[in-house]
Amino acid sequence: MGAALITARIAAGVLVVVVAGYATGALWFRGPAARTARLGLITAWWATAAAALAGLAAPEWFGPAIFAVAGLAFALWWARVRPRSDRRWAPDVERLLHVERTGTHARLYNVRNFDWHTPEHFTPRWETRDYDLDQLVALDLVVSYWMGPTIAHTLVAFAFADGRHLVFSVEVRRLAGEQFSAIGGLFRQCELALVAADERDIVRTRTTARGENVYLYRIALPRTEIRALFEAYLDTADTLENKPRFYNTLTSNCTTLVYDMVKAIVPGLAWNWRLLASGHLPEYLYELGALDDRLSMDELRRRGHINEAAIASDIDGRASTDFSAAIRRGLPAPETSPAPPP
Repeated sequence: MGAALITARIAAGVLVVVVAGYATGALWFRGPAARTARLGLITAWWATAAAALAGLAAPEWFGPAIFAVAGLAFALWWARVRPRSDRRWAPDVERLLHVERTGTHARLYNVRNFDWHTPEHFTPRWETRDYDLDQLVALDLVVSYWMGPTIAHTLVAFAFADGRHLVFSVEVRRLAGEQFSAIGGLFRQCELALVAADERDIVRTRTTARGENVYLYRIALPRTEIRALFEAYLDTADTLENKPRFYNTLTSNCTTLVYDMVKAIVPGLAWNWRLLASGHLPEYLYELGALDDRLSMDELRRRGHINEAAIASDIDGRASTDFSAAIRRGLPAPETSPAPPP
């Protein structure tokens, strides 16, 4: 047997294993609801993969042909697994952000302002809020570490001249009672949601209710670009409302979507591995000059850890009205970051 033919069969065998592995994840996370049915399909699937590998080794064509037919059936089924907006969602991602714009004014429906008591218990509150985009004055990045130093959830907070803050967060739109899996996020487990929320909700739930390590960094960005980014978030909300999209752990998550919006505003912004390892995103921004470079990154990180300030600001176990001011006291801001008007 020639070396080229051996190489081709090895490559085909590797392809069989890769396809079989991916299909296993797809069947587990999006297959039948009954566990036994999923296990049965996965077992049958690996039986065809084993037949294909045996056929490649023999060599004979029947096993690979069976696997090819099974692969075609899987591909046809997988193509029909589409994102939806009419499922029974978890309460915290139940409503989609809806936006109405008139000139420089934007009315946002379904702004989340929950009062979180524990990670599972909360008082729901959805609000309609009006914003004047000419009053946008500053931008902050919130980084919440929930799985070690490498993986973090990133949120973007916009400040207005009247002292209000609004946070946008790309979230996993889970079903009611469903637990998110980072592995499942590779296999269309959940849809994607863009949540607009008050900081007393979406930041405090991480600092206080969940006990995650949360850091806040002031970002140097001209007001024109802050407004462009805000409008990009509104455009994304419009798109997701009309065309649902799957969350993907690698390609469509809380960091990559922000990058997609920012690169449209800042041409030439380079892709970097820290956009995937989002826990290291602040270091990337520091290298780009987007943080206060008068201080070291270690000092910015130390000052930016807001858990203690957030917890101390509570009044009788509930978020105080000056939560946003409390978590920013003493935080350095870049010299190029525009200050609020007097």
